[in-house]
Amino acid sequence: MIIGLDANILCYALDEEYPEHKKARSLILNLSADIKIALNPTTLHETYHTLVFGQKWIPKDAAETLKMLLKHPNTKFLNQTMKNSIIALTLSVQHELGGRDALIIANFLANEIPTVYTHDRELLKLQKISWKNQNLTLKDPLNE
Repeated sequence: MIIGLDANILCYALDEEYPEHKKARSLILNLSADIKIALNPTTLHETYHTLVFGQKWIPKDAAETLKMLLKHPNTKFLNQTMKNSIIALTLSVQHELGGRDALIIANFLANEIPTVYTHDRELLKLQKISWKNQNLTLKDPLNE
């Protein structure tokens, strides 16, 4: 099983100052050959930005933590491509998504990630997004 992570869930999992931390941290602690996470440049850099500028982490600590997560054998990093951007632009119009949300969703769809964990209420309203023959389900792991 591979699950895409939105930046909000990744921030909760990494920063114990969030009330959601206890529920979200298991996503990182339980990584295994059977349970993997997928990240992309947008989620990675949104997480860095939030940890440093919102949560006041030391930039070096945030960067090192995220690098360790990227190097974890059960983390799959998905590159951003022109195809992802084209899909994102289409999804933006179809679903009234903002640019970053559309990029995140498009990247996961293009890479056949079936489920994305997010705490974003606007995304969760969509529940499911399809692109051609790919389907992506949006879930909140904090409410399961």
